[in-house]
Amino acid sequence: MTQQNLFLGIDCGTQGTKAIVLDASSGKVLGLGAAAHTLISGANGRREQHTQEWLDAFTEATHRALQQAGVDGQDILGIGVSGQQHGLVLLDDQGQVLRPAKLWCDTETAPENDRLLQHLGGESGSLERLGVAIAPGYTVSKLLWTREQHPDIFKQIAHILLPHDYLNYWLTGRAVAEYGDASGTGYFNVRSRDWDVALLKHIDPSGRLEQALPQLIEADQTVGSILPAIAERLGINPNAIVASGGGDNMMGAIGTGNIAPGVITMSLGSSGTVYAFSDQPNVSPQASVATFCSSSGGWLPLICTMNLTNATGVIRELFELDLNAFNSLVEQAPIGADGVSMLPFLNGERVPALPHATGSLHGLTMTNLTRANLCRAVVEGTTFGLRYGLDLLRQTGLQSQSIRLIGGGSKSPVWRQMVADIMNTEVICTEQSEAAALGAAIQAAWSQSGESLASLCDKCVSVDPASRTLPVAAHVSAYQLAYERYQQHVATF
Repeated sequence: MTQQNLFLGIDCGTQGTKAIVLDASSGKVLGLGAAAHTLISGANGRREQHTQEWLDAFTEATHRALQQAGVDGQDILGIGVSGQQHGLVLLDDQGQVLRPAKLWCDTETAPENDRLLQHLGGESGSLERLGVAIAPGYTVSKLLWTREQHPDIFKQIAHILLPHDYLNYWLTGRAVAEYGDASGTGYFNVRSRDWDVALLKHIDPSGRLEQALPQLIEADQTVGSILPAIAERLGINPNAIVASGGGDNMMGAIGTGNIAPGVITMSLGSSGTVYAFSDQPNVSPQASVATFCSSSGGWLPLICTMNLTNATGVIRELFELDLNAFNSLVEQAPIGADGVSMLPFLNGERVPALPHATGSLHGLTMTNLTRANLCRAVVEGTTFGLRYGLDLLRQTGLQSQSIRLIGGGSKSPVWRQMVADIMNTEVICTEQSEAAALGAAIQAAWSQSGESLASLCDKCVSVDPASRTLPVAAHVSAYQLAYERYQQHVATF
């Protein structure tokens, strides 16, 4: 029997934490575990979480993954952590969390973001200086908000961490950051790959924020060894190393083998993301394209739409449909939904950039107002948003031979065909849909074993041949007409 090399990959998301056990020798995922988080929601766009829930879910998901894998936790050689991007965790000088973590989907700090954007010279000034246009969900506006709303807490700040940085701190006692996740803070220059200290001094001239910054490490460097008490709590080897980890999109890129030009990853989750590897920081003049750093030594131009399976879910609930019934109604309606268009901007929208938009239906008549047309219109509308973003990415020179599809929506053959036709590109799913947790485990193997990332991805990332979907020429032209209609509706905002 070949020697197993076991690694733990953790993905701490908005809705819960996933854990996987990967054998880096065979490339096989041996076990999966999950545990849920709850969200603190406020009427003013507040979206926060208690970090203790992350620690409890981390522990529970790990125990479940180890149990399913049927392996001894003492054989785990390393851990990699993927975390939701842009969140803010503040610690005092004793390492205690000062308040609940503000998340990526929190819009309470939109006024602060507007003021910071003005200071930077608008979106074009922000792109020129940082390489990204700061948006309300980014970490930087959360710092200004804390200073203004919670001055007593602000005075105690000793560490500013992102969610995955905080989990690494909990595991090792070290406060460090990795370039990929750091590039989504809004106080990081993606071209020079360093903190923009002057922007933090603008928020607080005392220098407190600058002193609270974690040290930056490369994606293949380790944070350190796991603390003995945490190893015992998780039931794993106390000599296990903790890899740098990264943001969920950066880890998702590794987990879909998206580490060289030519592959595009598209995630059909609550929100939709599209990203691809680039070996140069080709910053798009379009503010909607975020040119983040990757966690594989390059860059990861990315777009994110705010409405995807959350929008299709609302229509499903409205008609009280399970997934199968919903999908079969989508299939019954023709391409273009008999003229019914839905702009599914139920959460506002980032791509197209319409933060204050609401959802709308267009083209309704006495004959086309059917459940099937409405079901198809919401899936088409959300997918057109991804096409809009993919077109922006293609304008930066990105080539795509294929799209690797992940997320809940990727399980639907109807939706896969729609993506292939609307994007006019071959679509294929990866075998492991928990791409971020897989990417984190692969990254841990990379930092511990010295094997190249490319060789690990070749071995550990496999595509599902049965899911391969090619665009159909007749569909492509029909969708093009429907997409142009969508663009005309968007232009009226």
